[in-house]
Amino acid sequence: MRLWKAWIVATKDFGVIRENKYIFYSIIAMPLIFGMALPLMILILLAGAPVDVVMSFLGMLNVFFAVMAAMLPTVIASYSFVGEKVERSLEPLLATPTTDGELLLGKCLAAFLPSMAATFIGAAGYVAVIDLWSYANQGVFMLPNLNLALIVGLVAPLACILSVEANVIVSSRVSDVRAAQQLGGIVVLPIILVLMLGSLFAFMPADLLALVMSGVLAIAAVALFYVSKATFQREEILTRWK
Repeated sequence: MRLWKAWIVATKDFGVIRENKYIFYSIIAMPLIFGMALPLMILILLAGAPVDVVMSFLGMLNVFFAVMAAMLPTVIASYSFVGEKVERSLEPLLATPTTDGELLLGKCLAAFLPSMAATFIGAAGYVAVIDLWSYANQGVFMLPNLNLALIVGLVAPLACILSVEANVIVSSRVSDVRAAQQLGGIVVLPIILVLMLGSLFAFMPADLLALVMSGVLAIAAVALFYVSKATFQREEILTRWK
């Protein structure tokens, strides 16, 4: 596989993301919501509560960064092939001298990198908000901690990869942008469900739970990678969408 060929496909999609206001503003809005708005709202609502109570509520927000990493690709990746059809650039793209693997990798990179960049920015804003509050109330910086590092550095990228693969498959099988986005939102629901169900395992240490979720997501991502390669047929896309 020639990585530079995949990168050419990805850079082309980066330009589409910048020009599409819906996608671009979604990437900007989610870090602001998860990284700043939610923790600030909790701090305001729990003003005057004991510090340990506030921190227990804030600790539950860690998993939302993995949820954000899974949600963002539904906006970007679901548009990947359908968007090419709308822009009338699908046939030239599929006719380029790239392998199916290079084309899929390029499309996945174009969705994965902006999604994870937004996730990291949101996490950085979250750390800044919580540390300002904790330093003002306890004189210490509470974040980052191991649990947040595991979720942002391990669980979130794996959730993002799995979501990207699922949404690229959806985008390659449907011919309407709205349908691609709706189906993309549906296929990512099991990923979000796995992430949110972690709150039911209160008996398990949070750091161990993050590692278990990472293992589940990694296995699913590998399986879905082979499914995507097996189901992607550029000749069928060309003939079906003409």
